[in-house]
Amino acid sequence: MFHLLLLAAVVLGGYVFLTRTLFKSSKCKGNAAMVGKTVVITGGNTGIGKATALHLARKGARVILACRNRDKAELAIADIQQETGSTDVLFIQLDLASLKSVRCFTEKFLKTESRLDLLINNAGLVADGRTEDGFGIEFGVNHLGHFLLTYLLMERLTEAGGGRVVTVSSMAYRWGRIDPEALVVNRHLGTGRYSWQFFHAYCNSKLCNMLFTHELAKRLKGSNVTCYSVHPGVVRTGLSRNVSLWQKVFIEPIARLLFLDPEAGAQTTLHCCLQEGIEPLSGRYFSCCAVEDVTPRGRDDVMARKLWDVSERLCGLS
Repeated sequence: MFHLLLLAAVVLGGYVFLTRTLFKSSKCKGNAAMVGKTVVITGGNTGIGKATALHLARKGARVILACRNRDKAELAIADIQQETGSTDVLFIQLDLASLKSVRCFTEKFLKTESRLDLLINNAGLVADGRTEDGFGIEFGVNHLGHFLLTYLLMERLTEAGGGRVVTVSSMAYRWGRIDPEALVVNRHLGTGRYSWQFFHAYCNSKLCNMLFTHELAKRLKGSNVTCYSVHPGVVRTGLSRNVSLWQKVFIEPIARLLFLDPEAGAQTTLHCCLQEGIEPLSGRYFSCCAVEDVTPRGRDDVMARKLWDVSERLCGLS
């Protein structure tokens, strides 16, 4: 009996410890006015993106879901409209795995939308394979597509005054490594048939997000646009939909017990969208609605500049 009580105490203690550390949640307290402002959210039809869209639509923003699948986007829009009463939520097709699609999206947006106040680079995946342009899928979607999207929309962000770019990264950046020269040749951040191999590529892509934000802040210095990267927490989303069946069987019970729901996962993104006074923190990394120091690898000036130059080259911008 004593051993059972001891085991129960250890399990309970472990659960409390994890929910207050690795699986800690937070609450956005930012309350910036959003009426009359326009927001673009990639992957806004599900998970963290949809939860973010719901909150911003409720605050009166014009919300554009930049998604690949029209049917899923329209279902999400119907849900958002029903829950918020907003009639200012719309869909523009965007496939981040296609640089042509990114260009088509930005051309349509710039023709039809007069302002852009928030660009939320939210979409991401863990998978293996190649994009339409021959890039590793995680490099192409998680970084390169968002890089080009941000680059092409920057002028409109600047025009609005006080625009922000929020890029969803991850604490997984800590395990990432990037070789810019190899990127030019291989066009991927890692590949392989096993889940652990493309999870490592995912970590590399999240490091790309960190370095992109770090360099972007420098290039935006002196403008009225700021940028931030965020760790949303460990969240129950469709991010791992491409892992093997046995891994899902293992992960699912843990996810239900410990992982944050999408609404909780959206809080740090919302903080960087809505919290007033964080402009001096442009380029910084946020977790649990607070700025957090990063490892030297995540703020490497030389590597950030090299990654930017390589990204420009691979996108045909230089």
